[in-house]
Amino acid sequence: MWEAIHPVTGQVVRRVPVMSGEEVERRVQAAARAFEEWRRSTWEERAQALRALARALRTRAGELARLMAEEMGKPVVQGRAEVEKCAWVCEFYAEEGARFLQPEPVATDWSRSYVAFQPLGPILGIMPWNFPFWQVFRAAAPALAAGNVFLLKHASNVPGCALAIEELAVAAGLRPGLLQVLMVESARVGTLIEHPGIRGVTLTGSGPAGRAVAARAGAVLKKTVLELGGSDPYVVLEDADLDLAAETCVNARLINTGQSCIAAKRFIVVETVHAAFEARVVERMRLRQPDDPFQEETTLGPLARRDLRESLHWQVERSLQMGARLRCGGRIPEGPGAFYPCTVLTGVRPGMPVFDEETFGPVAAIVSARDEAEALELANGSPFGLGAAIFTQDVERGERLAREHLEAGVCTVNDFVRSDPRLPFGGIKESGYGRELGRIGLREFVNIKTVCVR
Repeated sequence: MWEAIHPVTGQVVRRVPVMSGEEVERRVQAAARAFEEWRRSTWEERAQALRALARALRTRAGELARLMAEEMGKPVVQGRAEVEKCAWVCEFYAEEGARFLQPEPVATDWSRSYVAFQPLGPILGIMPWNFPFWQVFRAAAPALAAGNVFLLKHASNVPGCALAIEELAVAAGLRPGLLQVLMVESARVGTLIEHPGIRGVTLTGSGPAGRAVAARAGAVLKKTVLELGGSDPYVVLEDADLDLAAETCVNARLINTGQSCIAAKRFIVVETVHAAFEARVVERMRLRQPDDPFQEETTLGPLARRDLRESLHWQVERSLQMGARLRCGGRIPEGPGAFYPCTVLTGVRPGMPVFDEETFGPVAAIVSARDEAEALELANGSPFGLGAAIFTQDVERGERLAREHLEAGVCTVNDFVRSDPRLPFGGIKESGYGRELGRIGLREFVNIKTVCVR
């Protein structure tokens, strides 16, 4: 049984039974049949389907935002923005997909030679709860555009969101089998990966989940794309605009109440501006208070679950025991739900949980560095490599450091890290491999076929 617990009240709001093995098999077979038709569809048919999905999303934006607030605590204003971004990615691939899939001629000794891009088949998407619509559509839209079909195994604490995604496919008039949900327990995912009807797997999730999926898929030689955790460093150099840096860092730390792989997590600051930057961050974090996610003015909601709050609080407490200093927050409030205050720890060093591990919640770790060289060393001194940012008024310097020195899949200068349908997104090291979005993301699950003619 999948169960959704309201993160404000702590009450169960939805229970959905898991699917039987027979039902899962029926759906996988339906996906295989749908693929045989969809792979031969014209580009205009695919574009029309993606545009119809975008319209269906926008039609139900308010309802879907409330569903996210109910199941995982996202403020409704952010929920509507998430739905709009899903519509954008559908429209982006409707507009650009044909160009991305055009055969590419290559000059060789043959009369004619080129590279063609053809779909693989049913793709299994294993998706998390923190962006319950965006994570799905950023994988499903390019898969459908490429001529694949998509099977969704969603997180068990957002069953209503999972079912709503399949309802959107029906409302958009998609052919049966193109976009389906598999309500299965995590223990059954390995068997699903090995199913001969599944041709590729994409996962957004934790490092342990990524290793398990990669091992199971590798054993049967299936392509995977893994977008895993992050501990994104935001480097503040001595010549940074401190007001801009502090405002950006705080907003980036609190995206989705801090429950984002690409949220800013470690603020690494050159010591000559450390005190001034820290004061600005603490002032801004103290002003942000978690509140009811159903209120339009709320920008910070509860954490999705109480067990997640307990894990986050342990990371804070352990780091304090190891010598970090608490500047604000850091105490679990009384009452129901899974609220946690905006928290700032300073004096953070490697070896502390808030430096070494991914923190999923509104906790900022401030780290002091002697100079640029040590700041970069500390930024890269992490097993993760998803996103990173650097702040300096010398934009040329910032771009050079971002391009040549920061170890991450997405790097920004004087701005926060975020995904964009037009650009490839993904990480390195323990943040995973492969890319989503952009032209490269579309080509992750295709047969890159060489054709030569004499």
